Amino acid sequence: MSEYFDARTVFLGIIFVAVVLAVEGMFLYWRDVHGPRNRVSRRMRLVASGATNAEILASLRRETSRASESLLPAAIDYLESRLTQAGMRISASRMFSMMAAATLITGVLFPLVGGVTGQIQSFGALLLILILALAIGVMLPLFFVNIQAARRMKLFEAQFPVALDIFTRGLRAGYPVTSALELLVDEVPDPISSEFGLVVAEMNYGYDLRQALANLAKRVRTQDIQMFVVSVAIQSETGGSLADILEGLSKIIRDRAGMVMKVRALASEGKMTGALLSILPVGSFVVMFVSRPEFYLDVVDDPWFMPGVIGTITLYVVGILMMRRMIAIKV
Repeated sequence: MSEYFDARTVFLGIIFVAVVLAVEGMFLYWRDVHGPRNRVSRRMRLVASGATNAEILASLRRETSRASESLLPAAIDYLESRLTQAGMRISASRMFSMMAAATLITGVLFPLVGGVTGQIQSFGALLLILILALAIGVMLPLFFVNIQAARRMKLFEAQFPVALDIFTRGLRAGYPVTSALELLVDEVPDPISSEFGLVVAEMNYGYDLRQALANLAKRVRTQDIQMFVVSVAIQSETGGSLADILEGLSKIIRDRAGMVMKVRALASEGKMTGALLSILPVGSFVVMFVSRPEFYLDVVDDPWFMPGVIGTITLYVVGILMMRRMIAIKV
């Protein structure tokens, strides 16, 4: 099998991956930079020519592009939500491009720096390099982002009942909704301050309260925020005292938070075990392969090597999914 995976084949494979990444980068550039500019310019020309709104919409609709319509919609949407929850300002497309670049660079440089270029003569060795590159360029950054997102969302949930109390007191004191939100932004630290600051900014730019809060719920994605948004939406439809509704909601959230803390205390050992069992195999593989690559490369030609690698990866993925289902206790 080595004649099919010589240095020339590996080089051509790298060129192919580089071309794919370049095409993806050009697509993202057109979507995020060139496309919006072109649509704005075209819309202005149509307005100047006296076109109706229906004609403008029909002309521009086929050119409308969103992140969900990109080449990797599911991955970008997931990464976008986790980056938002983690409070990172980098876009999902740029983060994905950086991860792809790190994966490619690791796969190219490690055989040269590690002095194992001559041992990359089989499909098994090439697969190991690919796994190492994915572990460094994709898995470890995702672990870091998920940890930051979970930490920030836990802090958000702890601050939210206090934020609701401040917002309710502002409404009872006679503040309008926007001023009460600004009071909340001034009094409560991050992440509540930054997230509700975006709500105030969106309302100042013309969004109504329901739409701005819906955007907040889409960014944060916690049950407390969902209940808050639904309560405000119902109050705006049926009327009544928003302060009384939010006061009752604050009590419900505090009671629920107490139950959540008890459940977290009971499940903390399982969650810590799951986190360690998820990170340690990847970290151990990276450390061992970087420090002693011959530990793996000396056995890549063994007939049981490929079944072992495939079985290990399969069991790792199944184990992670099972542990997530076991420790994901909803209250």
